Amino acid sequence: MAKEEKKFMEGNEAMTAGAIAAGARFFAGYPISPSSEVAKSAAKELPRHGGIYIQMEDELSSMAALLGASLAGKKAFTATSGPGFSLMQENLGLGIMSELPCVVYDVQRSGPSTGAATKPAQGDLMQARYGAHGDHSIIALAPSSVQDCYDLSITAFNLAEKYRTPVIFLADEVVGHLRETLTIHPVKPEEIVNRKAPAPGTAQKDFRPYNYENAEVAPMVAVGDRNLLMRTTGSTHNEKGEFNPSPENINRVTHYLLDKIEKHVDDITITRKYQLEDADVILISFGCSVRSSLNAVQLLRKQGIKAGLLQLVTVWPMPEKEIREALKQAKTVVVAELNMGQLAGEVRKFNDYGCQVIQANRTDGVLITPQQIVDAYKGGTK
Repeated sequence: MAKEEKKFMEGNEAMTAGAIAAGARFFAGYPISPSSEVAKSAAKELPRHGGIYIQMEDELSSMAALLGASLAGKKAFTATSGPGFSLMQENLGLGIMSELPCVVYDVQRSGPSTGAATKPAQGDLMQARYGAHGDHSIIALAPSSVQDCYDLSITAFNLAEKYRTPVIFLADEVVGHLRETLTIHPVKPEEIVNRKAPAPGTAQKDFRPYNYENAEVAPMVAVGDRNLLMRTTGSTHNEKGEFNPSPENINRVTHYLLDKIEKHVDDITITRKYQLEDADVILISFGCSVRSSLNAVQLLRKQGIKAGLLQLVTVWPMPEKEIREALKQAKTVVVAELNMGQLAGEVRKFNDYGCQVIQANRTDGVLITPQQIVDAYKGGTK
């Protein structure tokens, strides 16, 4: 059995290592700062594991190739940043409608448009949830360390396979280019989730690659399977994958695409809690801003202020239960993020408790500092 290894890696490289550990064997992408190292390491490492790397002509074709590989039975991933993520949205919607498992690494940068290509930001939070049109749900995870980049990559692929959905890995420039020591744990076969297969002996007339009667995903086979025909289309379809735009079926499909994720939120949600036992000031953050928030908690504690931190690892579906618990407990909640308040707006939606919600934002392409978070708290409570 393989032993644990200590490695000194960049976050972007750890994402590729985690993807391969999860069983990913296909990458299609187009280099873009600050995610290019994911593509570079995939080009180097995938062939060593029997995988395939393809550099596409743009992000539209990259996402299309990703879905094609998934439909052919492979665990597949791509990496991009803001402008490329925008271009991927149409085919991301196809992946959602066709229920094709895959992982999209979005290493966020400052925007809009070209913005500041090498500067950090966390402005893609809402795009990850609502970028593809129509009603649906999505899973998005946000790493805050190089260890997360590895471990959560495995989690992302497991969730993609379990719920037959694209999963967004919402990293950022700080974490993507950060170098830290991480532990590579041996991954046991039982720790890896693979897509559900039809029962042995299933006949074509009985095969249903989609299921709209409840919130449980249907089995699927790879295109080209010798025994079963796998149909899919981006149009609204029935359980056999055949086009069906009836009002009844449209309604069923729409509710299913929400329910298969939202009804399993307890299984999907990952949060971390730091010094919340007695906290009456609670910081809420995700991604790179968690690192500054942790230090801000210590600064406040040294000043006699009972502060704690709720870290959102799963950012979509939004961890409503945990956020409500924080709002109910605290007198003040401070939301720290590198945007104008995308997470803060979601937190306020759940604030039925009279808690003061303060924003700590930075939007100049520089990581927010612990002191800036402390200052935001003190300025908001005057």
